[in-house]
Amino acid sequence: MKDLLDAFWRAAAYCLHPRVIVMSLLPLALAAGAVITLSWFFWEGAVASVRSTLESWSLVAAFLTWLESIGGSGLRSVMAPMVVVALSVPVIVVASLLLVAVLMTPMLVNLVAKRRFATLDRKHGASIALSVLWSLGCTLAALLALVISMPLWLVPPLILLLPPLIWGWLTYRVMSFDVLADHASSDERRTILREHRLPLLSIGIIAGYLGAAPSLLWAFGALTLVLAPFLAVASVWIYTLVFAFASLWFTHYALAALQSLRNSQAPAPPVLIASEPAFPAALPPA
Repeated sequence: MKDLLDAFWRAAAYCLHPRVIVMSLLPLALAAGAVITLSWFFWEGAVASVRSTLESWSLVAAFLTWLESIGGSGLRSVMAPMVVVALSVPVIVVASLLLVAVLMTPMLVNLVAKRRFATLDRKHGASIALSVLWSLGCTLAALLALVISMPLWLVPPLILLLPPLIWGWLTYRVMSFDVLADHASSDERRTILREHRLPLLSIGIIAGYLGAAPSLLWAFGALTLVLAPFLAVASVWIYTLVFAFASLWFTHYALAALQSLRNSQAPAPPVLIASEPAFPAALPPA
């Protein structure tokens, strides 16, 4: 717990570093530009497709007809945009995480290593291609878990537990690997991920709950549909800051764990025992 809190405060302090602030602008610009472009070209088409799909389902059509009979006619016009927004949020989260992992994490690791772990050797235990494959595999597993768990979100407590846990697991798997990819060997990385699984997973889960904060921006009813492109950009900005902080937290904790592992495996220096002078077998005659 002491090492976890120490890494937390160091990560929070590093978030105020000018270089970290500048680094966060690149993934923010890319993600925000993609969101605005996709919204401009595909928003109306996506809403129309979702509306036609929903109306083709007899159960949904009957449900909407019942709502209109009790005075809820306005729901028909906002249901399709709300579905598009709900489907877009996980994509925005994953895109923000991957952009931070690819563009910011290597630079943040170098920054922390030069300032705090200058003597830590780099063993290059994972290549860039392996890191990308690892991130994509974990992302697919997390998205599959989200899809499978969606029926459970109808239970009120579970919707507050399952998505942050899944995002936390994804953050833990992706960023732990990327932080240790350059400095640790393959064996060292597996050892740290095994021995420090609980603290690293805790960092990921906390980051997952922090990442759920931008979802509050969509909780203002129909007004969010009018401001959807702007709220999406604001969400990307918050996600970028959250994942940048998480990356720094993982970096400080994992590199400290790596340094401690190497110190424990270093051979002990030989102990030199001073030899006592040999006494003569017999004293010379006086």
